[in-house]
Amino acid sequence: QVQLVESGGGLVHSGESLRLACVAAGFTFSEHAMRWYRQAPGKERTFVARMSRYGEIIDYLDSVKGRFTISRDNAKNTLYLQMNNLKPEVTCVYYCKADGYPSWGQGTQVTVSS
Repeated sequence: QVQLVESGGGLVHSGESLRLACVAAGFTFSEHAMRWYRQAPGKERTFVARMSRYGEIIDYLDSVKGRFTISRDNAKNTLYLQMNNLKPEVTCVYYCKADGYPSWGQGTQVTVSS
């Protein structure tokens, strides 16, 4: 059974940073590309970033390029999202997802105050 547990969210001020983590279990983490998504209240869940199995391919939502960095540690079955220079408009619940599986974690709330 696929399990994804996100953590690292919180309440920060504009310009500050957060590092999100997603610990995966129930599948072979290193064999799957991983993605971060986010969802604001009343809006659809949207793509943020993607990293291939060994990090050779990375994609970002245009609006986060240069401020967010996706990474992974296959030995720890963990996906990360480093978010710098945070702005209020990125206030959302952030989720991770494994390519090839429909499962979602519970998400982690990121709130940025101005």
